[in-house]
Amino acid sequence: VRDHFIQRLGELVQQDPNILLITGDLGFGVFNEFRENYPANFVNVGVAEQQMTGLATGLALEGKTTFTYSIANFATLRCLEQIRNDAAYHGANVNVVCIGGGFSYGALGISHHATEDLAILRSIPDITVVAPCGHWETMAATAAIAQEPGTAYLRLDKSAGDDSAITAGESFTLGCARTLHPGTDCTIITAGGILEEVQKAAAELSSKNIAARVISMHTIKPIDVETVLTAATETNALITVEEHTVNGGLGSAVLEVLADHEQFTRVLRIGLEGGFSSIVGSQQYLRQQYKLDAASIAQRTIEFLEQ
Repeated sequence: VRDHFIQRLGELVQQDPNILLITGDLGFGVFNEFRENYPANFVNVGVAEQQMTGLATGLALEGKTTFTYSIANFATLRCLEQIRNDAAYHGANVNVVCIGGGFSYGALGISHHATEDLAILRSIPDITVVAPCGHWETMAATAAIAQEPGTAYLRLDKSAGDDSAITAGESFTLGCARTLHPGTDCTIITAGGILEEVQKAAAELSSKNIAARVISMHTIKPIDVETVLTAATETNALITVEEHTVNGGLGSAVLEVLADHEQFTRVLRIGLEGGFSSIVGSQQYLRQQYKLDAASIAQRTIEFLEQ
């Protein structure tokens, strides 16, 4: 996913030299070619995420389109005040890019587990929050937020589902979800690379004669209200799956839509519950430990539908 982001960003710089990439001393392996090809569009501020965001805001207010880049929580929580007060409040075209959503850097421990970022960022006014499910959406979303005025958060992780174009020439629109698989028994709504687990779970459910609709809610803010309400009407239950706390993230956003429109349906939120993710290990290992792997998603869905 990271490689697809930087590939698309390089293509965008060729079209618009006002685009700048600002990194907090990270990503050199993947940025080498970008830095060599576009030295005037690349800035390394060092390990100084607050400075990175402040600089990006100042440049954006002078007409640049800026992308800040770091891993896990360092692109967001370390410099949250600057994202809120500098970028978002002033409507600056600052695009905050996190590579390492969820458990991407699970082996590095709690400091690198990005599991509250969606909740925190979507609570700030005037920020677009995007979590692509795979390579196709990553490239499309990168271009979309570059063209969209204002501040955006692009949450990438090391895993990726099969989010390839559904039809030839399919367009991507911020705030418009994508139905990746049809189904009438239930709807699984997800965001981010955990789509790969959801797709495996949907296949397992299909083998048990449960037709699960799979929706990529790549834009969590603004959320696609119509798609949520349609799924609630056409299927028997909604299941949200996110590599994130269940508090304030995708599942909460879906519940808000249902409450605001007085639409009653059964909802199961699958994500991190309880306290901090104190276990250390690979992304796949942590998914298994916290019941976010395909087998657990399928089993929990079956149990929920049988209630």
